[in-house]
Amino acid sequence: MINNHQRKFKEEAEKNKSDVLRKPDWLKIKIPGGKNFSQVNNIIRNSRLNTVCEEAKCPNLAECWNHGTATFMILGDTCTRSCGFCNVKIGLPNKLDTDEPRRVAESVAELSLKHVVITSVNRDELRDGGASIFSETIKLIRQNSPVCTIEILIPDFKGEEEAFNIIMENPPDILNHNLETVKRLYHAVRPQAKYQRSLNLINWFSEAGLRTKSGIMVGIGETYDEVLDLMSDLKAHKCDIMTIGQYLQPTKKHLPVDRYVTPEEFLSYKIEGIERGFMSVESGPLVRSSYHADKQAEDLYHERLKAL
Repeated sequence: MINNHQRKFKEEAEKNKSDVLRKPDWLKIKIPGGKNFSQVNNIIRNSRLNTVCEEAKCPNLAECWNHGTATFMILGDTCTRSCGFCNVKIGLPNKLDTDEPRRVAESVAELSLKHVVITSVNRDELRDGGASIFSETIKLIRQNSPVCTIEILIPDFKGEEEAFNIIMENPPDILNHNLETVKRLYHAVRPQAKYQRSLNLINWFSEAGLRTKSGIMVGIGETYDEVLDLMSDLKAHKCDIMTIGQYLQPTKKHLPVDRYVTPEEFLSYKIEGIERGFMSVESGPLVRSSYHADKQAEDLYHERLKAL
């Protein structure tokens, strides 16, 4: 269900288009397949788990699954928010599945992952937003796969520090929370979120001692200078890692693509990010939050390996 801001955004975007946008060659996606792809797929199916790779129609699904990695999506497959870009199902979620952390941890062990990413839908109807399930999942992964490094991509938990503290009972190695877009577009792109609240969340976990990360989409109506301003805001709130990728419209019901950003512009963003002091910047047409996440945590993996 789109809101008035999203409807107006779509109408203006369509009116300003003189030609139908055609996907450029650099956005060609590989058809999923391969031995490791099948293994990951089978384990996920047998364990009754969800992945954001599938739910969000990630363009890197084939590449990542064939490397034996995946981003697990916990707390069910139904989101309580209505972001204008996201293909995850919206509605009233089912009853909380408290056995989900065990199944995720066992799947991580079965896949022998060096690095795992755990994300979730928004569960605003829960008092802690699902933070306790994140914490339990991390704890069980540590028990089953002590060398594996863990990244979590969390919702904003409405900015509640109670939820943040629950996460820190079993802290991950990397804390990721996506801004998704520039401040001006929040009403259309993330209507139930707040730009400053997300920045404050990143700062809070950085102050708590975690490596922090955030990502955005481009080609959804932002300007170049607005992206640079967002980068500066992230660095001012102590963000370490940033990802930047092309927005791709999942269905006709979602917000339209404003433009296809060139590889040259993506390279420019990467240079700007490194100059601002980010530890790592992944910037490219097919980049998503979890792209090369294992490489971003490689030093943490070796530290963990030495400590055991």
